[in-house]
Amino acid sequence: MRKLVWITVLVTAAWCAWWITASIGMRASIAAWLETRTAEGWQAETSGITGGGFPGTLRAGLTDLTLADPQAGIAIETAALDISARAWWPGDVSVTLDDGPILLASPLGRSTLTMDGSVMSLNLHPGTALELEALGWTAGTWNLANASGTVVQAQDLTLTVTQTQGATYELLAQASGFAPGEAIRKQLRMANTIPPTFDSLQLKATVTFDTEWDSRALDKRRPQPRKIILHLAKARWGDLKLNFAADLVMDVNGTPEGTLAIQAQNWRAMLDLAEASGKLSKALRQQSEGILQALAQASGNPETLDVTLSLGDGAIKLGFIPLLPSPRLLLR
Repeated sequence: MRKLVWITVLVTAAWCAWWITASIGMRASIAAWLETRTAEGWQAETSGITGGGFPGTLRAGLTDLTLADPQAGIAIETAALDISARAWWPGDVSVTLDDGPILLASPLGRSTLTMDGSVMSLNLHPGTALELEALGWTAGTWNLANASGTVVQAQDLTLTVTQTQGATYELLAQASGFAPGEAIRKQLRMANTIPPTFDSLQLKATVTFDTEWDSRALDKRRPQPRKIILHLAKARWGDLKLNFAADLVMDVNGTPEGTLAIQAQNWRAMLDLAEASGKLSKALRQQSEGILQALAQASGNPETLDVTLSLGDGAIKLGFIPLLPSPRLLLR
């Protein structure tokens, strides 16, 4: 019995020593990472890093966190960020975002993100590279706003990224009650007859990058997409129903080649929206409607557009007819 007591005491003491060492090491690693980013020209500041979580969790709470990458032109400011991991394997990390406003800045402008109960879970491979195995992000009601008002909002968010092999990842995303805000509705001059929220918004894709996602993605360069298989992107918004699928390969400049399949039910609603917003002139609207109507009739249903576009030579084409320049698919 006495031997059992001593074994229990020794195991408890060893665990306490391990937890204290790991907890101090976790906070020191975060502080060192911030210092390294600052030395590289970033703005990387926090007013404090607290610990906790004993006995089964390692926790680091960051307050008044500011991160800004001047090369990418991206910045984030939040009042609080909580990082926690299992004490027996720090590679399973949970990041809890502050429920208060989070300031975001990018080349597109400044905005504010508010999310209820936002939690991001990271599963990392063993090793110093911290290679991503899986990511899950869930949140309740969220709202993205700028100086003009709400841009978009939704009732929830579900996002998963799973490594399938090497630098290939499967992406799933879904948002319920997704709605353009008043700022967008005014900009596009949407009629009151257009429903305020999408009935559904879903995406499923497989993306292969030029390298795996790991700690280098923050320290050095972002992995760049080289192949995208868009299994399904689906949106339902009142009478308008859109389905997209694609199979694309990108070169080192991010220029895509491949095919993009589009299926649109009640496609005239898209033209109505583009014309009402001033993005499409009346003359061009008539010309576009004539072309799309011919394509829809060729697919067998005049109310449903079912067409496959090709991408190559820097252009989006319908058959051999160039329609638009191809976008460059690069992550900054």
